[in-house]
Amino acid sequence: MKNNSNARKMWAFLILICPLSMSGCGVYSFTGTNLSPDIKTFSVLNFTMGTAGGPSDLPQRLTEDLKEYFQRNTSLVSQPGGGDLVLEGSITGYDVTPAAPTANDQAGLNRLNVTVQVRYTNAKDETKNFDQSFTYYADFPQDQTLNQNETRLLPTIRENIVQQIFNKSAADW
Repeated sequence: MKNNSNARKMWAFLILICPLSMSGCGVYSFTGTNLSPDIKTFSVLNFTMGTAGGPSDLPQRLTEDLKEYFQRNTSLVSQPGGGDLVLEGSITGYDVTPAAPTANDQAGLNRLNVTVQVRYTNAKDETKNFDQSFTYYADFPQDQTLNQNETRLLPTIRENIVQQIFNKSAADW
């Protein structure tokens, strides 16, 4: 009979402690966001192309990717402008550089670098605002052209840049 009483006490203890331990010291969600509960909306203004090169639809795709990522990973409501959180920016770099030099001073790989300058405004907490550059790259074989690889590389580059922006803005990393 005593074992049954101890088991009940342990379950009661766990039931009381679990909610407290999950609430922690701040606002946290299982998606990794660290947003104040008074933040309800976000806006992603249309990104622009501030550099030569790159596909003309890259700014639009980046804008849409950011909106979708925030909608998937937060409970915030998207609005065209004036959100509690506002993201805007410009693609400032789209460059191909040699990478992984070989023994005969030729590039073994080429690297596509994409850089995005982002301005983030948090209407509820100005200390969270930032204006920062985010860069990601992907490599492709030296004996192939950018045109042969661009459509394969850009989704991965955009995805990683969007994750960096999200982590800095919503997850506060």
